[in-house]
Amino acid sequence: MTAMNIQKIGIVSKPKKLELREIVPPLLEWLRARDIEVCIDKETGAIINNAGLCLMRNEMAGKVDLLIVLGGDGTLLATARALHGKPVPILAVNLGGLGFLTVITQEELYPTLECVLHGEYRSERRVQLEGTLIRADEVITSFLALNDVVLNKGAISRILDFELIVNGQIVSSYKSDGLIVSPICAHTLTHRPLVIPDNANIEIAVTTLREAAYLTVDGQVGIATHSEDRVCLKKADSYVELIQSADKDYFRILQQKLRWGER
Repeated sequence: MTAMNIQKIGIVSKPKKLELREIVPPLLEWLRARDIEVCIDKETGAIINNAGLCLMRNEMAGKVDLLIVLGGDGTLLATARALHGKPVPILAVNLGGLGFLTVITQEELYPTLECVLHGEYRSERRVQLEGTLIRADEVITSFLALNDVVLNKGAISRILDFELIVNGQIVSSYKSDGLIVSPICAHTLTHRPLVIPDNANIEIAVTTLREAAYLTVDGQVGIATHSEDRVCLKKADSYVELIQSADKDYFRILQQKLRWGER
């Protein structure tokens, strides 16, 4: 792969992560020594007490050639949505726990950056879901999701009612605690996922009368729905490009994260 023409890098961090005080300043110095301009998000600026370089996350798209995300999967998911579908390669460094999307460790940060600057890297394009919440034929909100879109119940434990429609055809009615649409496969064997083509148009009709259902995007954005609301989903034209570790493959990542083969 050819080297990226990287002139400006953005750094996005998990809010209130105190160890960033030890991580970010030397990273800024390392990048500047290579004549790379750097900006940081306001959350990072608050931790290192530097407001001079700060941009809002949604301002970075179109202004940087690469984004470094310091945190866990939640930080990455929030950053991906903030890009609003604009293609910016992301180097995600795991400072959290499990982290299936943030697979580069803190120790791998600088070696991976060196590889990226010299064009010696792998990247993967991850599918996004594009969705709208429709009420009485009016679009209430639109959104992008990288991980999943969930319709589930609130504080009161009552069963919810949904109707699933794929490409205009009714698939089934569901009485359940919730319904999940995801670009990734289910990893709980006791649940039976329905696999459909990625070019399908999905519509979920909320038919619950007694109980409010909540629409959750990537586990972070929650919207209350009403009875007879419709959630329409399809594969987005946009994607998220994630820089991968040079010496890890998919199965090695699973072995590390899920501790396969350990007793």
